Amino acid sequence: MRNLNVDFTPLVRTISAEQIILNLPGCSINLVKSFPRITDGQFAPDCTVVAFTMDEGMPIRFNGVDEVPSAIVIGSNGAAYTTVERVGREYASIVFTPQVDDRGWPDSGPNFRIFETSPWAYGWLQALVREIMSVSPPAPDAEQHQIGPAIRESLFSGIDAAFADVIPSKWAARANTLRQFKIFQDIRAILADSIGHPIYSSDLAKQLGLSVRTIHDAVLQYSGMSLHRYLRLRRLWLVRQQLRAGTQSVKAAALAFGFWHFGDFSQSYRTLFGETPSETLARARGG
Repeated sequence: MRNLNVDFTPLVRTISAEQIILNLPGCSINLVKSFPRITDGQFAPDCTVVAFTMDEGMPIRFNGVDEVPSAIVIGSNGAAYTTVERVGREYASIVFTPQVDDRGWPDSGPNFRIFETSPWAYGWLQALVREIMSVSPPAPDAEQHQIGPAIRESLFSGIDAAFADVIPSKWAARANTLRQFKIFQDIRAILADSIGHPIYSSDLAKQLGLSVRTIHDAVLQYSGMSLHRYLRLRRLWLVRQQLRAGTQSVKAAALAFGFWHFGDFSQSYRTLFGETPSETLARARGG
């Protein structure tokens, strides 16, 4: 997806996803069928993104809360977000470039914000996106420049209605707070800078100047799991990336990310990814 920097940790053995993108002058519509995963993303500064689910199912945990059936999210000016998808879901993201700042939509700040709108406005947006995607086959550039502004105006109208019908709720206010989200983002930044060697809860607490309990609470809120499980899951995924590169032995990769009990490591790896570490490495090396 354009203008998006994203990182994910899978929660399922097999990664399977579908994406349809309609690029138009000034905006793009992205339909995604995802898979169970933890996703951390940040959009580029000069765009506005509005997103919502296109199906029904187990709620997506978005910025620390489980979304309701008629939840809509918005982010601008480099806003970040984190999601936990426990099952595969379908959702739409509408990306406007440059960012939209003249329609009275909510400001997002450094993190995406989530709101509950009326079922009527939500259903209109869903139907509008499906109609646009069904009647907008590839067209010559000249036609796209005629069609694009009209489609963009229809999207503006649907989103205007959704934000005009926002329902005040305590859960949305909790999701839109900044302090806890910043703590979680700082945790992610430290983990991203520590690729190649393990990092543990006490290391995080020391670097952030916070208690382990505070860090645990932030991770639990945004990832839906304990700090210990989150760190272990991240380390397993990083080992898998190393093995798929084919540059390290299984033992070297496991040790590099803090796995000293090789039997437990191998079992956890196989449970999560559906194959042994040695099988991953052999395939990477063409064996």
